[in-house]
Amino acid sequence: MKGVGDSKRMINGHMLYCNAKNPFGSSSVRSLLGFMVLAFAMVLGGSTDLLAAAVDAAPGVVQGAADTVPSGISAPDLTATDYPTVPGVNSRVTVWLVAQLHLWFAAFVLAVPIFVFIIEAIGMKTRDQRYDDMAYEFIKISITAYSLTAILGGLLLFSLIVFYPHLFSYLSEIFGESMFYYALAFFAESAALYLYYYGWHWLQGGFRKWLHLSIGLVLNAVGTTLMFLANGWVTFMMSPAGIDPAGVFSGDTWVAMHNYLWNPINLHRFIANIAYGGSIVGAYAAFRFLSAGRPEERAHYDWMGYNANFIAILALLPLPFAGYYLAAEIYAYSQQMGITLMGGIFAWLFIIQAVLIGTLFLSANYYLWCGMGRSDGAARYNGYIKYLAIAIIGSFLVWFTPHTLVLTNEELKALGGPYHKYLGPLGIMPAKNTAVNIMILFTALSFLFYRRSNRIATVTWVNAGNAAQLALYTTGIANLLFLGIYHGYFTNTVYKVAASIPQVMTTLIIIVVSITLDSLMYRGSREVAPLNWGRVPNRAQYALFLLAVAFTWLMGLMGYIRSGIRQHWHVTDVFRDASPDAYTPTLGYAANIVSIGTILFMVLVIFVFWLSQISSRRTDARGYWKGVQGG
Repeated sequence: MKGVGDSKRMINGHMLYCNAKNPFGSSSVRSLLGFMVLAFAMVLGGSTDLLAAAVDAAPGVVQGAADTVPSGISAPDLTATDYPTVPGVNSRVTVWLVAQLHLWFAAFVLAVPIFVFIIEAIGMKTRDQRYDDMAYEFIKISITAYSLTAILGGLLLFSLIVFYPHLFSYLSEIFGESMFYYALAFFAESAALYLYYYGWHWLQGGFRKWLHLSIGLVLNAVGTTLMFLANGWVTFMMSPAGIDPAGVFSGDTWVAMHNYLWNPINLHRFIANIAYGGSIVGAYAAFRFLSAGRPEERAHYDWMGYNANFIAILALLPLPFAGYYLAAEIYAYSQQMGITLMGGIFAWLFIIQAVLIGTLFLSANYYLWCGMGRSDGAARYNGYIKYLAIAIIGSFLVWFTPHTLVLTNEELKALGGPYHKYLGPLGIMPAKNTAVNIMILFTALSFLFYRRSNRIATVTWVNAGNAAQLALYTTGIANLLFLGIYHGYFTNTVYKVAASIPQVMTTLIIIVVSITLDSLMYRGSREVAPLNWGRVPNRAQYALFLLAVAFTWLMGLMGYIRSGIRQHWHVTDVFRDASPDAYTPTLGYAANIVSIGTILFMVLVIFVFWLSQISSRRTDARGYWKGVQGG
C-alpha cells in the first residue's frame, strides 16, 4: 500500500526500497542530512539559498526522499498523511512567508556590496571622500540586514524540516555536494563581509586601500557564486535535468544544477537584485533625509538618495529584457508551462505586474524631475517634462491593458464578447512590447535632461549633436512603432514573436549611442551654478519609498508565479505534490499573502534603518558614572 510501511518498486532492473513515512530512514541519508542541517544553519544568511526549496512551498511543497541503491535517486510516492502538521499552523503559508522574507533580505545583502564596491572604486579614482563615506554607510546597513537574513534562514530551514521533510531529504540527496561547497562559500562570504566592514577605516590610503577594495571584490565574487549555486536548486524544480524516463535521477550535482533554466534565472536575478538593492538604500536615504535636523545632513542624504536612485534606474532599464528572456526560455522548455504562465490562471497576475513595473518607472522619473530643482539651469527643460510624462503614462496604460475582460453575462452581451472593440488589440504582446520599449527610452531621456540641467556645452558642434540625438530618438521610436504595429497585427505569429528582438536592439542602440554622444558633447562643459543638494521637496523622498515598496511587492508576486507554474509538482513531471495544499490559490488569496509579506518586510527594514540611526547617537551621562580614581 502506497505510503504505508516499506514499498517496493523496480527501476532499471534494480529493487528500490522507500519508506514514505520516514524520509530519514537510512544511515546514509541520516548522515548526509545531519551534515546538511549544520551546513544550512551556517549558510542561511547567504543569497537566494533555501528559497530554491522554500518559495516552492508557496504553491504547495513536498514529497519525500528514498533510500536508493547506486542506480539513482527516485522521488517517493506520498499521500496527504505523509506531510507533518502543526495544529493551528498553515504549513504552506508559513514556509511561503518565511522563504519570501528570507529572499528579500538575501537579495538586498547580495546587491549592496556590488554597488558599494563600485562606489568605493569611484572614490579611489576621484579622491572624493564623499563616495567613500557613502559606501561605508551603505555597507553598514547591510551588516544588520545580513544578521536578519541569517535568522530568517534558520527559521526557514526548520520550517522545511518540520513541514516538508521528504522534500528536504530528496533535494539534499541530489544537491549534497553543491550544498557542501555552498556552506564553505558562506564561511568565506561572512569572513570577507566582516573584514570589509570592520576594516574600512583601518585599510585606508595607498596599498591598504587597494587591499580593502580587493576584499570587496572577493566578497562580491563569493556572494554571486552563492546565488548561482542556490539558483541551480530552484531551477531544478522547474526544469529538472539528469532524470531518466523512469523518473530516477541518475546524474551528478553539476548535471542537476546546469538545467535548462539555470542561466536565464541567474541573469534575471542578478540584474533584479541590483535594482532592488538600489531601491532599498534609496529608501534609507529618504528616511534619513526626512529625519535630518541640519541642512548639511539633508544635503548629504539627498545626494545619497540620488545615487541610489541612479543605481536602481540603471539596473531597471535592462530588467524587462531579462524578464522576457526568462519567459521565452520557460516557454521553450515547456509550452504547457509557458501557456500556464502567460495565458492561464497567472495571466491576470501579469496585469498586476504591469501596474507595479509602471509604478517603478513613474516613481523613478518623478524623482528625477523633482531633482532638477537642485539646479539653477533646469528651467530650460521644465517645459519638456509634461511631454515625457504623457509618453510614459500613455505607454504604461497600454502595458497594463488586458486582452480579455472579466465580465458578467449581462456585460458580455452588452459588449458583444470578452474583447473591447477598441482597447482589445492593445492587450496582446506586440502592443505591450512596443509600450515598454518606449517607456524605457523616455526614462533614459529623463536622465539625459537631468544630466544636462546644470551644464552648458562648450563644443562648437553642439547644435549638430542635438540634431543627431533628436533624429536618433525620432527614427528609433518610429522603428519601434513599425515593428510593433506591422509585424504585430499584419503578419503571422512567427513574425510577431521575432519582432521583439529588433525592438530590444533598437532601444539598446538608442540608449548607448545617445549617452555616448551626450558625454562627448558635454565633456569640458561649463557649470551653470553649484548644485543645491537638499533643495528638493519632501515628496521626492516619498517617491523613493514608493520605489522600494513597489519593488518588494513585485518580487514577491513574481516569486509566487515562478513557483506556482509547476502547479501540482514539486519537481516538474518527476516529484508530485500530494499535500493538502496542492492546489493553486485564488488570485486574491495569493495577492493577500504577498501583501502581508511586503508589510512585514518593510517593518523590518524600517527597524534596520532605525538601528543604523541610533548606533551613531550618544547620550550625555555625566553624573551617572563614578569618577575614575588615580592619576
